[in-house]
Amino acid sequence: MDAPPAPTAEEWAFAGRYTLKNSKAYRYTWGQQVRSMMGAAAEGPDQGMVRFRVAIAPDGSLAGLETLWSTSGVAERMARQAIERMPRWPATPTGKPLIFEKTISFTPFSTDGPPLYKDDCLPAPPAFTNPFAWDGKSAREPAPVKPIEEPDPQDLADCLKQLPQDSIEAEVARDQRLMDQWGWGASTLGR
Repeated sequence: MDAPPAPTAEEWAFAGRYTLKNSKAYRYTWGQQVRSMMGAAAEGPDQGMVRFRVAIAPDGSLAGLETLWSTSGVAERMARQAIERMPRWPATPTGKPLIFEKTISFTPFSTDGPPLYKDDCLPAPPAFTNPFAWDGKSAREPAPVKPIEEPDPQDLADCLKQLPQDSIEAEVARDQRLMDQWGWGASTLGR
C-alpha cells in the first residue's frame, strides 16, 4: 500500500488551532505526517506497528519520544527516521506542551482514518466506578452515582460553531473500526 498523502498546509493550520479533546486534530495530523514519510508498505516480515509516547513543546518542537511497544523493529526504525526528518510543526494549539500516545501502522492495509469531531463539544462521560466496591473498613453503602454535567447552552452553541464538518472518510473509518472490533452483526445474515 502506498503511503498516505502528507497533510496539507490547510490541515496543519486547522490542527494548529483546534484545542478540543487534547488537540485531537494536531495528534492525527502529526501521525499522518509521520506515516506519509515512511513510504509504501508491503506485506512481509518488515510490516508492523509501533506505539510512541510523544511530547511536543509549545513551540512545536519535539520534546520527547518514547517507544511503548513495537511489533516490528523495521517499522520502529522507519518511524523514528521519519520523525527525525520531519519539518518543524506549528505551535501547539493551547500554547502548552502536548503529550499523547500514537500508534503508527506500517502495514499494507489502512488502520487509521480521519477522526470525527461531532461529539467533541459534549462533556466526557463519567468513568465507571463500581458502586458496590468496599474498602473493608467503612460502612457498606453503595457509592452515590455522579450525575452527568449538562453543558451551558451558550458555551455549547459557541463550541459547535467551531467544529468542522465531518468527512465521509471519517465516518467510513469510524464504521470500519467498529466493525473490526465488534463484527458485522450479532445475528447471521438471512434470519
